Formats: sequence, structure tokens, C-alpha cells
Amino acid sequence: MTAHLADPEHNPSFTRGVFLGEIREDLVFPFPELSADERESLHAVLDSFRGWAAATVDGARMDREGRFPDEVRAGMAELGMMGLNIPEEYGGFGASALLFSRVFGEVGTTDAALAVYFGAHQSIGCKGITLFGSEDQKRRWLPQCASGERIAAFCLTEAGSGSDAQAMRTTAIPSADGTHYVLDGEKIWISNAGYAGVLTVFAKVPVEVEGKQKQRVTAFIVDAHAPGVSLGHVEEKMGIKASDTRTVSFAGVRVPVEDRLGEVGGGFRIALEILNSGRLGLAAGSSRGTRRILDLALAYAKERKQFGRPIGSFEMIQKKFALAAAECYAADAGWMTCAAMVDRGGVDFSLETAACKVFASELSLRAALEAQQVAGGLGYSKEYPYERAVRDARIMLIFEGTNEILRALIALSGLQQPGEQLKELGRAFKDPLRSLGAIGSYLGGRVKRQLAKPCFTRVHPALADEAELVCKAVHDLALAVEKLLIAHGKGVIERQFHQERLANSAIDIYLSTATLSRASWAIARAGGPENAAADLDNARIFVTMAMRRTRRALRALEANQDARLKAIAERALESGSLTVETPTDA
Repeated sequence: MTAHLADPEHNPSFTRGVFLGEIREDLVFPFPELSADERESLHAVLDSFRGWAAATVDGARMDREGRFPDEVRAGMAELGMMGLNIPEEYGGFGASALLFSRVFGEVGTTDAALAVYFGAHQSIGCKGITLFGSEDQKRRWLPQCASGERIAAFCLTEAGSGSDAQAMRTTAIPSADGTHYVLDGEKIWISNAGYAGVLTVFAKVPVEVEGKQKQRVTAFIVDAHAPGVSLGHVEEKMGIKASDTRTVSFAGVRVPVEDRLGEVGGGFRIALEILNSGRLGLAAGSSRGTRRILDLALAYAKERKQFGRPIGSFEMIQKKFALAAAECYAADAGWMTCAAMVDRGGVDFSLETAACKVFASELSLRAALEAQQVAGGLGYSKEYPYERAVRDARIMLIFEGTNEILRALIALSGLQQPGEQLKELGRAFKDPLRSLGAIGSYLGGRVKRQLAKPCFTRVHPALADEAELVCKAVHDLALAVEKLLIAHGKGVIERQFHQERLANSAIDIYLSTATLSRASWAIARAGGPENAAADLDNARIFVTMAMRRTRRALRALEANQDARLKAIAERALESGSLTVETPTDA
């Protein structure tokens, strides 16, 4: 199978290192920049897209009608947008992850549903062919995807298997003559289903392992118009209404063996890798969407007067903008740094894409709600863009792995290596005389972790205090991880209160580090801190705020009310009633 982009088994990871008490600076410094040629290409793409979108894309109309006009879909194809990150040799533009993510953000700024159409096609729909397809598959399928002649969709989710892909029931049975597979099953919530010409479908293939029948998740490229493929009705959604979302059913669909994607049993890893890539686009789109809706609220806050002055002059309103500005600065730093990891290669970026998606999606929803609040009554009216922004932003916390699942992924993946070290130590103590080297090495490392904090060497001195906060957080996280694993061992898999705390800490540490990298770059570029006041203010606000959250999260690993939380929730689940009766009704 083609090597995975992230490849966590072999490549270094910044966030995995954090769980070990390490700051792997070389993975996040220096802050990424586009080359001169890429910058020129980006500006050309953005200028063309903006001019076209201003004349063609009416988001309010698409939201009302629940569909894209034909000229919108045709225009996206004519602009070359549908092949932006498909390699040039297959008819695409061959954009880097950094350039593609920035353009994704621009599409998201224009219309969230259009960004879903754009991303479902390239970020996940045909991404598997780009990453894992054979040369024959790429040449047969990608040119049509790049031109927009075939729109792609990603078919993973089922009624009984969302984040738990192993629970899927769709099957692909090999024919007796070995020429094709027979595909049966049903996928739900498929974006682009009504427009799709090619589907990346995941199904279980029966295999024999040591004389026993097993089912192995495998990926397939499926012609969306093949006999036996049928579509359900268009889902009526809360937001992103123009995005065509449907059930896709497969009844005896013949899939040629040459359209199996990767090896039998490789589908689960292929799906994970595709989703890793897709989350980066969502993060960029959410971050740019945050900027757009709050820019509208800023304009309103300058015009709207109460008590004889603009509401933007009141500190409670100003605080909303200031905090969102600092968080947007950090979100941009996060996805840009992560995109550079993808482009660099040889880096495991899987936890960073998850962190970026979680942070930016939650930021976009908060920002939409705050913008709506600033607009007051107007914000609740369909005549203005605020209520649509709230509806559109809500799905981002669910798309491509719910934020709860991604937090569990970050925590459990981060715990893996520290857990293996402790397991190895346990084995060594069973035969201490033969394992003195291993025991000594571990204990020596433990002493080092307890006494010495990691430190930054590439952060600008103007941000020394903020850098020290992050260093202490990394040190404290590693010690807390070790203590947690000693206390709970494998049982930590069931401790999701703790997983959430660890994940939130890791997310804030990554975003803070990316922020320090960005601000240090900005200071150097400006010729000194006195010329980069906006960058310094944003960085200082965000890092201080994020590290305060991290301190609270790590303290709560030991001092918490988890038992009470669990008791209240289980009582409600058992009774079917949220809490005790109101005294008037008892």
C-alpha cells in the first residue's frame, strides 16, 4: 500500500511528543511561508474566485432554495476549482496543502454550503484515489474529477456505524471468477450524493484468516451511475442547505476488481488518512468564516448607536471582538503550521489536524453566536446573515469525526507511547537482574522529566513569558500523564472525563506553540516587536488564556467531581427525566 501521509508508526509528531514532555520545535518552526510562485498563484486564484463569486454566488438564495444553481456548479468547474489539489499530471492544479487550505477558507467565507461541495469533492471524495490509487486508477478517474465532469463523494457513514467504522454492515463479496465484487449496503449523510459521478465506498470483504472467516474493511472506487446504485431523498438540514446530502444505497452493484482501492483490509487506514486530510480544510474554512461574520458585526457595532454612542465603544462588546480576534489569530496559525507539516512530508500530523478542526469549528460557532448577539434583534432575522451563519457553523462540530471522538483520538493516541514505556518497565521488573539497563534508562528519564522543563529556543525574546507558560504546561502534562497511567493503566480507555482534559490541554498547547511561531515570524519580518504590536497583543492574550485553561484541566485530573457528574447522568438516563422534579410539580 502507498505510504500514508501522516504515518504515525514511523514519523515524528509534535503532539505525541508533548505527552512525553517534549517540545519538538523543528516541527513548528519556522512559521511557514508560501514561495513567491505559490503566492502569485494564490493571488490569481483568489482574485478570479472572488470576482466570479461576487457576480454569481447568492448564499441567501441558495439557502432558501436548498440547491446550487447550475451556473454556480458550472462556474466552479470552469475556474478550475474542482481540481485544485489534484496533481497536475492528472489534469489538476497540484496545489500544496497550504495553498489549498487558504483557498478552502475563501470558499468557506463566500458560502458554507459551497465549501462543503468543494471539500467533499477534493478533500475526501477523490482524495483516496490521489493518495492510494494505482497509476491506472488515477489516469481513469482523476482527470474527470479535476475538470468537474465527475463530482466525487465519500461513502463511509451508516445508520449503525458513524465514528465506529468497524461496525459497518455494507459488504463487498468477491465473485467466483475473481473479476469483480458485488456491493450491497447503504450509506447515509453523503455530501454531494445528488451530484456525484464517482464514489469512494467502504465495505467489508470476507477473508479467511487461519481457517476462520473474518470481515475486513476495504475501499472501492464506484461509478455513481452503475446499475444498482440508488439515491434517497435530499435531507432537510438545519444549515448548509444547498449542499446535496442523501442516502446512497447499493444493491448487487458490480465493482471491477481493478477498482478496489488499496489492499483488502486496508480500508480503515485509508479512511482515517483521508479524514486526516479533510479536517485541515474544515479548520481553514471555519477560521475564515469566523473572520467574515465578525467583520460584519464590527461594521454594525460602529454604526449602531445606543445612549448616544456606538455600541462598539462599550467594553462588553469590545471584549467579544478582542477574544475572537486572538482566537482567530491562533486558529490561522494552527492550520497553517499543520498544512506545512503535510507539505513537508515525513511528519505525523494526524493529531494536529484533529486539534485544528476541533478548535476552529468550535470557534466558528461561538463567533457566529457572538456576532448574532452584537446584532441584537437583527441577528435573529432571516433578512440578515447572522442566523444563517449560526445554522451553517453548527455542522462543523460534527463533520469528519465529531469533536468528542477527535478529543478521544488525541488523548488515547497521545497516551500510547507513555503507556508502552510503562508496560515495558513492568516487564523489566519481572526480571530485574537482566533488565537493569531498561530500568535505569526509564528511571533516569523520569528524573529528568521531573526536574527539567523543556524549553523553546526559537521564540522571540519579546514572548519569553508566554513561552515559559507553554513550557511549564508541557512539563506538567507529561507528569500528569505518567501519574494517570500508573493509577489507571488500561482502564484509562474508559475514563473519558480525563481524556477530554488531556485532549483540551494538548490542543491548547499546540495552538499556543503555533501562535508563538507565527508571532515570532511576524516580529522578525516587521523588524522588531515595536512594529508588530497587533501580533504581540493577539499572541499574549491567546497564550495566557489557553495556558490558564490547561492549568485548570490538569488540576482537575486529581481534584474533580467526576463521580457526581456520572451519578447525575446515569440517574437521568435510567429515569428518562433530566433532573429532580420542580417543587411546584412534586
